[in-house]
Formats: sequence, structure tokens, C-alpha cells
Amino acid sequence: MYTSSFLPKRENNQLVFGIRAVIEAIKSGQEMESVYIQRGLRGELFHELRELMNEYQLSAQLVPVEKLNRLTAKNHQGVVAFISPITYQQIEDIIPAIYEKGETPLILVLDGITDVRNMGAIARTAACSGVHALVVPIKGSAQINPDTIKTSAGALYTLPVCRHDNLQKVARFLQASGLQLVACTEKTEELLYTPDYTAPTAIIMGSEDDGISDELIRISDHLAKIPLFGQIESLNVSVSAGVILYEAVRQRIQAK
Repeated sequence: MYTSSFLPKRENNQLVFGIRAVIEAIKSGQEMESVYIQRGLRGELFHELRELMNEYQLSAQLVPVEKLNRLTAKNHQGVVAFISPITYQQIEDIIPAIYEKGETPLILVLDGITDVRNMGAIARTAACSGVHALVVPIKGSAQINPDTIKTSAGALYTLPVCRHDNLQKVARFLQASGLQLVACTEKTEELLYTPDYTAPTAIIMGSEDDGISDELIRISDHLAKIPLFGQIESLNVSVSAGVILYEAVRQRIQAK
């Protein structure tokens, strides 16, 4: 018998456990935030799950059974999943819609932001500054969970979030769609005030530890540095996002 447990409130990630329960959740169109599978799991039903995940382009983390036991004390059969509290969207659908409305795209790409509170704070600032969408990687990104939603002050319910497996491919698509890529990084002497943000723009932010990936740095149209003074060498990434986003806001207001 396959069972599942759902948390009733919208702001909670819904927990599903058991192979059949996860299969049915995927088939019903539920958006999966994360799927955990016990290492070495075998069997016909598990094969059905993997085939379905491949069809829906879902990824899973292979973990020891101890991790699954910490997630739930019930009979999980080696599979535990969390249903996302938001519905992810496709950037390929969003960009044309922005142009059709006569607006100038402002997109925020988050490369490797893994802290849920930073993610939430960035989303809140992005929503307040007129960002049209967030783009995050499927792997190596903070989960959208109750803490993220709370920190965003609910912004993640209204701001489109696009999740993709290859940020470099997304970046190329944005460039082909007429957007300039502005990478916020310390690996430049160009200050954040130099780029013209009145043009269609995608701003890229990286993690505080690793920064933006070299692949994204190489294809960016501008590298933008926030000037720092004093003995502290860096800003929190959510603060950095606010600084550069509101430079874009300032320029766009002055251009009207």
C-alpha cells in the first residue's frame, strides 16, 4: 500500500512519500521542488518512476536511507519528494510577453544562491524594483520553501520564477532575445554605474563563496563591480542585488 502525507497550508512544502504516491503526484501535474531517492533502489515500480521523471525532465538527489528516515518516519519505500509552493514558469514564454506589453525586460539570474533567506530577500527586492522574472538553476539553488516564502514577504507568489538545467543556454537565449547580460562581479574594474540599464537587461548574481561561473562571465556583455570602502571585502548577496537593481531603477526613471 502506498501512502502520502500532505501539509495543508499553502506556504508549506507538501511532503509526498512512497514510490506510487510520487508517481501519481507527478502525473497530476504537481510541481516538484525536490525529489530524494535512496541510493541503490531497484525494482519495476522504481523504473516506472525514473522513466516518468525523465519524461517530465525532473532531477533527483541520490541519498542514504538515513536522510529519508529523517524526512519522514513513515514507510517511504526509498522515495521522498517535496511539492513546490509555487509554479515554475518558462523564460522562453515570459520574454515575448514582456515585449508584447511594450515593456523593457529586466531579468535577474541567480547562479548558485543556496541560502533560502538570501533567495527570499532577493525575490522581495526584485519584485519591488520591477524585475519581470527570476531565473535559477535546477541544481545548486535554494529551495523555495516556507522560509524562502516568508523572507520574500510573499513576493515569490507573484514574481515569476524560471528553473532551468543550463544557465549558460538560458543566457544565450536572453542575448538572442535582445537582452544584454550584466554580471555583478569583483573580477572587473568597471563599476556598476557604467552599463545602460534602460536597455533590455539580464543581471546575473553569483554566490558569495564562488561568485558567478566562469562560463557566464565569459559570455556576459558587461562586468559590473560595486565599489567597496573600508575593511569589509564583500556585501551580502541580497544587499548587492538591491544595489545594482536600484541603479537600474534610477536610470530607467531618469530616462522617462
